[in-house]
Amino acid sequence: MAKHRTYSIEFKRQVAQEFLAGETLHGLARRHDVYRTLIRIWVQKYEAGEFEEDAAADLLQQYEARIAALERLVGKQALELEFLKGAVKSAPRPKSVTTSVVVGPGASASQKDAG
Repeated sequence: MAKHRTYSIEFKRQVAQEFLAGETLHGLARRHDVYRTLIRIWVQKYEAGEFEEDAAADLLQQYEARIAALERLVGKQALELEFLKGAVKSAPRPKSVTTSVVVGPGASASQKDAG
């Protein structure tokens, strides 16, 4: 049997429910590689409703981790945007080429070419 493992609330709840459904303590301990005394503790906590509070705390912790990851991503993207804005402003513009909003061939100067 392994020492100092941590188990999720869902796993503890599942094992406790299996025991209460009629599984033997010995069979559960062997199948999940967990001490029987630990299963007894989980069943007591499950019956006392302690896993319900832990589930909410566990879910909150998952949400907070997700929010932190998203905030890091937004910060990274904001830095990239600022860098690109600075690069566009400092990029040299060619003096010989006129820039226009309209894209296409240049306008004709004479009426003969236009018709």
